[in-house]
Amino acid sequence: MRQQLCSLWRGGVLGLLQLSLPLCLLYPSLSALPGHTDARAPSLEVYEVVKRTFSRPFLSVGYHQIAEIPAGAQNLSIQETIKSRNYLALRTQSGVSVINGNWAIDRPGVFVAMGTQLTYRRPNEIRSRSGESITAPGPLTEDLHLFLIYQQPSPSVYYEYSIPTQIVHPSPEPETTPYIQSLVETVEPDRPGEVPGDGGLNSNEIPRYGPHPNQGPPEPRPANSWGPTGHTTCSTTCGTGRRQVLWGCVDTESQIPVSDDLCEPAPRPPDQGEDCVTQPCPVHWDLGEWSECTRRCGPGTQQRQVICRRVTHVHGNGTETVVTVASEMCGTADVPITKSTCQLKICSHWQIRTDWSPCSVPCGVGQRSREVVCVGDQGDVEEDGECNMAMKPGTLENCDMGPCARSWFTSLWSQRCSAECGEGHRTRAAVCLIDHVTRLPLESCEGNRPPEVTSCDSGPCHGRLEWYTGPWGQCSAECGNGTQTRSVVCLLNTNGTMDIVDQMKCSRLLPPTLSQPCHLRMCGVQWYVTDWSACSRSCDGGYRVREVRCLADNIVPSDGCDPGVTPESREECNAEPCVAETDPSCQDQYHNCAVVVQARLCVYPYYRTACCASCTRASKTYSDPYLKNHLYRTSPWTHHSPNE
Repeated sequence: MRQQLCSLWRGGVLGLLQLSLPLCLLYPSLSALPGHTDARAPSLEVYEVVKRTFSRPFLSVGYHQIAEIPAGAQNLSIQETIKSRNYLALRTQSGVSVINGNWAIDRPGVFVAMGTQLTYRRPNEIRSRSGESITAPGPLTEDLHLFLIYQQPSPSVYYEYSIPTQIVHPSPEPETTPYIQSLVETVEPDRPGEVPGDGGLNSNEIPRYGPHPNQGPPEPRPANSWGPTGHTTCSTTCGTGRRQVLWGCVDTESQIPVSDDLCEPAPRPPDQGEDCVTQPCPVHWDLGEWSECTRRCGPGTQQRQVICRRVTHVHGNGTETVVTVASEMCGTADVPITKSTCQLKICSHWQIRTDWSPCSVPCGVGQRSREVVCVGDQGDVEEDGECNMAMKPGTLENCDMGPCARSWFTSLWSQRCSAECGEGHRTRAAVCLIDHVTRLPLESCEGNRPPEVTSCDSGPCHGRLEWYTGPWGQCSAECGNGTQTRSVVCLLNTNGTMDIVDQMKCSRLLPPTLSQPCHLRMCGVQWYVTDWSACSRSCDGGYRVREVRCLADNIVPSDGCDPGVTPESREECNAEPCVAETDPSCQDQYHNCAVVVQARLCVYPYYRTACCASCTRASKTYSDPYLKNHLYRTSPWTHHSPNE
């Protein structure tokens, strides 16, 4: 009304132009003018604008509430700041879905809910770079919950709205002068049929106003004036649409259209829009977009929302106001499906490419392996994460190749005694080896460790009354670890004469050290042998054997030994002829005593008596005790005696 008063005074009552401006400034609305039913000044609302941005790097797939917009909010604007495969969703405080509920994606459009119109936009997925948006003028009649349907990392949503915080009541305006009071009274009161917000004018009427009482008689009415002559076609064929009222020059009395030139120079009023109602639009099924498949590979399911709706308004900008109606209005015979099967691709699977490899050790416990890869539906090798790790076949396992044979190996005794006179020591080395030539700790071999030091006597020594030590003797081993000794005597010093006396006379004195370890050099490669086995016969000539190996300083096999001095691994033994038994009381009482000997039953007294002759011959044949496999070091420059 205020705007029309101002425009009418500026356009039709040119004589009051100077009074119209202060009137529009002093009285912001018709209700504030004197003479109105409410003489008080209008209340002013103060609004607070709330602006927020929601962003997260990662979320779980599904619905996530990001905001709760209170009732009374106005000018609601929600916008995805980054285009993504995520969706916006709205739900009332009571849990009723408004947009994109129940894993079903709605089509863009206008939705009526919570006392306002919600405009949902989703730009073209190919050409546009903008994300989804929802706007509403408000005010909301109840709280609104804003959700994000998360499907892509790093979502970002900006939203803002305004909400009234307080109401301000301005002080009353001073009473206007009678002149202004008379001017206001010339405006006709509101009549039934006027459209609120259009200045109190009916969409099909021309504004009329009376003369000011101080201006004298009114001027004669013009013969022609601008008036409605028709309207455009309705914007829709069903529901409520919009059309434009067309203005033209008409005869004032008959309202018959005449030439527009007859109404000039008065300006043509702007065309006005009005609602046009045709037949109601039929109901239809509104199909939402299919949701993401529930599985990345293999058979899954997807859902969509199917809602029965009706278009009520078609707006000039191409948008529609759609309301949800009962599903029964669309019928139950041809309801579109809301759940369907889907499969993006065939799941990857594990494939065993190779058989188990040989065991890593020839004896004992080792490991073996095989190749297992993840293969896609096209046969290509993919990352292991594409397959189910819980179902992956094993690629490594233990293998037991049985117990390892272990033997003691010793070198030959050194030929030199550690003492030049008296008792001394000779040494040798002892090592533990298994059948695949892997060095083990010394305690891993079976049986006791062979001795590595033995005593030797280099002849008597002369002593003195007091202890006298000679120089250290030569090392007992030409290479490797050995022992060296020195001479100690007890001398009797009488006027410079040194007489050697019995060492017992020096027993009260602390005896000096007689031996110490020595190491001249590394031996390098050399031959090692075991002890001789038992002779195969006790008489008439037999043979015995031993193992011979070439080893380096770190006790590993080597090919560097001199083949010309290789120790013998077999020799003859017990060459003396056998003497026949002459004891008449030692006879076999059974004809099958040979079986008793083979079964080793001669250890029992009964069988020794029943098969006396056979058991006696067997005991002489194997009279030497069984010798364990002790390995001894030999030296290329020493002579090895078989009896050592």
